Parts: sequence; structure tokens; C-alpha cells
Amino acid sequence: MTALRERLIELTCDLIRIDARNPWLIEGAPGEGAIAGDVASRAGALPSIEVSVEEVEPGRPNVLARLRGSGDGPTICLNAHLDTVGDASWPGRSMAPVVDGDRLTGLGAADDKGHCAAVLLALEALARRPTPLRGDVVAAFVMDEEATSLGTQALVRDHRFDAAVIVEPFGLGRTIVTHQGFGWIDITVHGRAAHGSAPERGIDAISRMARVVDRLDALGRAWAAAPHPLNGATVYHASTIEGGSDYATYPARATLGIEIGTQPGETIAARVADIEAIFDDLRRELPGFEAEVAVRLDRDPFLAVGHEPLLAALDRAGVAVTGGPFEPAGENAWMDAALVQAAGIPTLSIGAGGGNLHAPDEWVSIPELEAIALVLEATCVDFCGT
Repeated sequence: MTALRERLIELTCDLIRIDARNPWLIEGAPGEGAIAGDVASRAGALPSIEVSVEEVEPGRPNVLARLRGSGDGPTICLNAHLDTVGDASWPGRSMAPVVDGDRLTGLGAADDKGHCAAVLLALEALARRPTPLRGDVVAAFVMDEEATSLGTQALVRDHRFDAAVIVEPFGLGRTIVTHQGFGWIDITVHGRAAHGSAPERGIDAISRMARVVDRLDALGRAWAAAPHPLNGATVYHASTIEGGSDYATYPARATLGIEIGTQPGETIAARVADIEAIFDDLRRELPGFEAEVAVRLDRDPFLAVGHEPLLAALDRAGVAVTGGPFEPAGENAWMDAALVQAAGIPTLSIGAGGGNLHAPDEWVSIPELEAIALVLEATCVDFCGT
């Protein structure tokens, strides 16, 4: 076992043992305060590293660790997130890490505590280099990625970088250059309450919502039939539904929550227009049809722009560490890369492979995580200059 692998396992296990579940997702969860303090302490112990703890919400900070160069080179940001999803399906063992061969299992092992560890060890290697870099390296350990991305929003609002690498579990050998956007949307259909024995007075909102769902499913099938070449089929699924008051009454209201995707060049406004076109059709078919749309969360898709120097540095690092360049790839999931690129910062994403993300027995590949730490180090040397 290499010294790097041994330290990477130890550090990832230490981070997994710290409860960093996101309170936006899990009521009463502690958030990122404890893990942020641990990461800040470790980074602050490294030579020549400047650490700032920047509170985004009470008790929920970002941690920035900066290695300053000689001042005449570009600045690169390595972004990994501190928070995790919940562990309701595997309590009691989710924060008890297990190493089995080349796999390390635990909540956040892949998403994203293992990558926080890889970034920390890459930063340490850079800090101990005998020859300083020309540009700065900033390791940003952000909060709230698993929910509303408040951490990265604050990061790009308050800081500027020449390039950024978002470190997430995509699998070694792939560079994410594009991904889908998404919207969380509520659709409400109105009916008219009446006694169950009075159909001439009642309008069944749930029955009318079923007509809406049928047409949304048809749209989803059409999008699936024409997938994006890198991002795959546009995401669409029903998420939640509620309506009605009791068995004996016509339901006056039904609300459907959906998640719906957008590809580069598309907007949620266009998706809302698709839904409103369904309403127009149903108004012609169903007398008195009433419905409305409310967008609860809207995130733009990601398409890398101006990233060529960073991609060249990543590819050279990939060749040096793994024997080959990284393959440009896309994702049908959303991540913080879109926010960073939208701030005018050329952005790419890489990471180690893993499995069972957001599910019991989440795991990360230890050899791939070790390779990612080395690739990040080499990329920073190449991009920032010596």
C-alpha cells in the first residue's frame, strides 16, 4: 500500500465519522459546522496555507484554503462539498466506515467526503513542493451542495478564479463538460367541491390532474426518444401528489410536484410553456378546466466555455497518472459546475468512481480516489505554472 493510499483511507474514514447531513434535507440534522472545523484545522496545519471560514448560514460555513503562488500566474479552484444526504435506510452503520479490498464504504465516501480528502492531500503535496507555483491554488470546501447550493453560490459571489474543477464521483477517465439543468415545479389543478352524490355540481380535480399526467408522460417519452449526445435523455418524472379532503367529497384541488430537465440552450421557461400548452388543450376538451404552474427551484444546465487551457492541463495530468487523457462526457444530473461556469469561470468536473450514491452502502473506489488526488496535484502544477 502506498503512503498516499494509506493516508487517503485514514482521512476519508475520519471525515465519514463526522455527521454532516444537510438540515435542508433532514430535519434536525447538524449540517456542516463540525466537518468544516475539522477540515479547516487540517488545512491550517499545512505550510503556507491561508484558511478562511466563511459562514453562509448560521453554523454552516464554507472553508477556503489558499496556497499563494508568486503572483503572476492564474488561480485555480478545487471545489468539493462537505454535506451529505440522509441515512434513514442504514442508520447506525452509515458513519462507521468499512474498507473491503479496493472499496471504502460509508455515508459520503464517494459523495463527497472522499473527494474532500483527495483535495486536502493534493493541497498538502502542493504546499510541500520545494518550488512554489506561479499562480494560486484555492481549495473550496462548500456547504449545501446536496440541497440548494448556497455554498457555491456564495463562493462565486465573493471570489474570482481563472478556472475551477468540481470534484464529484463521476469515474476516473471522464471529464464532465456538460450536464442537464432542472426545475422543481408544482402543477395545481382546480375543481369544485361538492357532495359525492352530486356530480352535476362537483368537478373532480384529481381526475383532471390524471389527464395532465398522461400528457406529461407523452412529453417525457418524446424527450427520451431524442437524447442529448452526452447528457442522455431529458429528465422528467412525477415526484409528489396531494389533493382532496375526504372520501365523500369531490376534490376541489390537486397538486402534482415534478422534476423536469433542461439541456444546454434550453430554459425552464420553455418547459413551463410546454405545460401551459397542455392546459390550453385541456381547456378545449374539458369545460371549466383551471390549472396553474409554480416553479419552486430552477437550475440552468452546464456547458463548459473557455475551458480549453484547463482541459489541456487535466489531460496531461491524466496521461502522467493514468496513462491516458480524460474523455469529455456529460451527465443527466445537475451539479454546482453550472453555477461556477455561469459566473464566468471556466469549469470542468472529474472524480473517482463509486456506487450506491444516496443509498445504503455508498462506496468509493480507493485506487481511483488515489489517482484523482495525484491528477489534481499535477493539474494545478501544470495550470498555475512553476
